[in-house]
Amino acid sequence: MSTTPAKTVLITGTSSGIGLAAAVAAARAGWHTVATMRDTTRSDALVKAAAEAGVEGLVQVKRLDVTDADSVAACVAEVVAEHGRLDAVVNNAGAGFVGTVEQHGMEQVRSVMEVNFFGVVELTRAALPHLRASGGRVITVTSVGGVVGQPFNESYCAAKFAVEGFMESLAPVAAAAGVQVCVVEPGAVSSEFVNNVGLDIPALLAQAGPYAPQLQGYIDHAMRSFGSDTAQTPEQAAAPVVGALTAERMPFRIQTSDWARTFVGMKLADLDGSAVQTEMSSWLG
Repeated sequence: MSTTPAKTVLITGTSSGIGLAAAVAAARAGWHTVATMRDTTRSDALVKAAAEAGVEGLVQVKRLDVTDADSVAACVAEVVAEHGRLDAVVNNAGAGFVGTVEQHGMEQVRSVMEVNFFGVVELTRAALPHLRASGGRVITVTSVGGVVGQPFNESYCAAKFAVEGFMESLAPVAAAAGVQVCVVEPGAVSSEFVNNVGLDIPALLAQAGPYAPQLQGYIDHAMRSFGSDTAQTPEQAAAPVVGALTAERMPFRIQTSDWARTFVGMKLADLDGSAVQTEMSSWLG
């Protein structure tokens, strides 16, 4: 009797946080999970979590640098050669950055865009022929910062806005070819603000010049938010990602919590922008 082969998903940015949790959860759901990261020496936490969940046989670690077109092409080709199919891509790799453009300049803007936007586009482009063949799906982890612009996050929010615009535009075109597209918008995820953004707070404040008081207010607000009851664990934020993988039909936009739904809803109902500006100004102390 023939059996249907397990579906294959490629997930980026799986060394920690949402990506790690999504990789383990996808494997638990029965998917062959290709868990990628730029530096595979950082795979220990993922390998341990997969073993503890009893799914190590379904999790395969591969190197993938989303900012390197050759790395992207090689990884996608390897996955299809080894598994015979690619059914889904989860664009999760990303990098945060805190600062304002007058102080940090254009190099940082371009760097943030390379990881958070162009890397997503590159992998999506490479995967689409295989996803058309499988009737697959593209799931992209953006952020509530892809809908609401936030103080001292100009570069990060610009990149996430760009991703959302790209995916919203791509979605009907891809759907006509049998590929579903969605974005997943987490809010605050516990432990990630300082660790993953790599903040050196004293150095940031020293370099902030006339913006130092406002930056201190924003940092105070962010630290409260990421340590509050509204902050999700990586596992909680990853659950809707896996839900999108397994749902018969995905909505285009998925928030990962009630707080994220309320926050995004504020923007979508704010025709003149005044509600967002009032709220964001309050974050500056």
